[in-house]
Amino acid sequence: MTQLDARPQAGDTVRGTTPADGGVRGKGLGGNSVGLMGSAVIGVSTVAPVYCLTSTLGSTAGEVGVQMPAVFLAGFLPMLLVAFAYRELNRAMPDCGTSFTWTVKAFGPRVGWMCGWGLVIATIIVLSNLAGVATSYFWLLAGEITGSGSVAALDDSKPVHILTCLVLIAVATAISYRGMTATKGIQYALVGLQLVVLAVFVVMAFQKAGSGAFETGMDFSWSWMNPFAVQSFAAFTAGLSLSIFMYWGWDACMTTNEETVGSAKTPGRAALIAMVVLVGSYLATGIAAQMMVGSGEAGLGLANPETSDNVFAALAGPVMGPGLGILLFVAVLASAAASLQTTFIPVARTVLAMASYEALPGSYATVHPRFKTPGRATVTAGVATGTFYTVMTLVSENVLVDTIYALGLMICFYYSITAFACAWYFRRELFRSARDLVYKGLCPVLGGILLTAVFGKTLYDMWDPAYGSGSSVLGVGSVFVIAVGLLLLGGVLMVVMQRRSPAFFRGEVLTRQTPALVVAD
Repeated sequence: MTQLDARPQAGDTVRGTTPADGGVRGKGLGGNSVGLMGSAVIGVSTVAPVYCLTSTLGSTAGEVGVQMPAVFLAGFLPMLLVAFAYRELNRAMPDCGTSFTWTVKAFGPRVGWMCGWGLVIATIIVLSNLAGVATSYFWLLAGEITGSGSVAALDDSKPVHILTCLVLIAVATAISYRGMTATKGIQYALVGLQLVVLAVFVVMAFQKAGSGAFETGMDFSWSWMNPFAVQSFAAFTAGLSLSIFMYWGWDACMTTNEETVGSAKTPGRAALIAMVVLVGSYLATGIAAQMMVGSGEAGLGLANPETSDNVFAALAGPVMGPGLGILLFVAVLASAAASLQTTFIPVARTVLAMASYEALPGSYATVHPRFKTPGRATVTAGVATGTFYTVMTLVSENVLVDTIYALGLMICFYYSITAFACAWYFRRELFRSARDLVYKGLCPVLGGILLTAVFGKTLYDMWDPAYGSGSSVLGVGSVFVIAVGLLLLGGVLMVVMQRRSPAFFRGEVLTRQTPALVVAD
């Protein structure tokens, strides 16, 4: 492959002309803005590990019992396999469009467009969820600090909640708008804070477990790591779906590849570092919590329905005491706020790439001349998030809850397509070496198959009105209607764009299976 640098020169703000390398283009983003550590921090931050743990530990324990650590490992496996696919594709095409660009190159413009849509809509959904969580924890923390229940209760007021949520979205949008340097500095502080507090919680939880402070506590058993011991396949798939959600977002460090030092290799390494940090954090916390209070519904057990949706709120005081316990509330708020800010990165850069290749209106292909960020795409993502959350909150909180449940389907949708795209794109290279066969073929295909299976099982379960909030539309579960409806909406928008940008959909802008851009380290 010829090594080319297709980035515009400093100061360029508009999309370039189509080069002769199959259509892969530079976008004018600020190169060499993020190193290996900064990229890994962005990946961890987007996942929001402390927030994921407090909201998912109890639900997972309720589904699979003491096999919760095994399910965390099972959810890690397909994510790791897909991460190898991302790494190999990024080495060949370090493009900020990631899944969109890569699947276009492998399968053509229509599959690529829908894959990009899956990423964008999933990100908008999770952004609204993160904003809502950050808002709730903001007022909860304010109530803890002031010792006033009335202050904490302000979150129950819809006008106050929505206004606070919109302010947080605006702040996160502004930080992302100002570029990777501002993002990186804030993320070091927020991610460092949540991981340190989480480590303190784990150590103190092990100490409490060792002293037998809680009657529901359990002794550690290696059987907890056996996924085949889960009581039923339905329980396993339900737990696995939750586990996969807990890892989603690590690919944010891939979408910064055009802004990363060593863009062909650094993002892949950062993704793997982020994955190791996440699985280590989840296993340590899950085992410590389970040893301390057990996985049942009695007392402070993780599956207690009164506390399972916010485990840390229930365990902060008993584990860390009233003084240190408040730090756990700070950590959850920091986790949600950090993820809210970094989650703008993948959606804005995917929209930038789609516009640069004429798959979306060209106005979104502009880059801010000073901050070197996709300014219009970032602001639009912020406005869409705020609007979506406000409308959903005012119309029906059940609809908002069901929309969040639909997120898992979107995640499996675009991750699995990207995994298969890797094997297909490199199909002529698979037997050149054992490494190519494993990392470009076997791992991506296996990861794609696993996620496709979860996609199918989740789609089947969503048909039941009992899934999610319990609401239905004409007897069909509302989660199914929302998930499938969002994918169909993407299809409608694709048809509209096909009329506006026929060249892209004819494969004339970003062509399939041609020599790809490789940026020199």
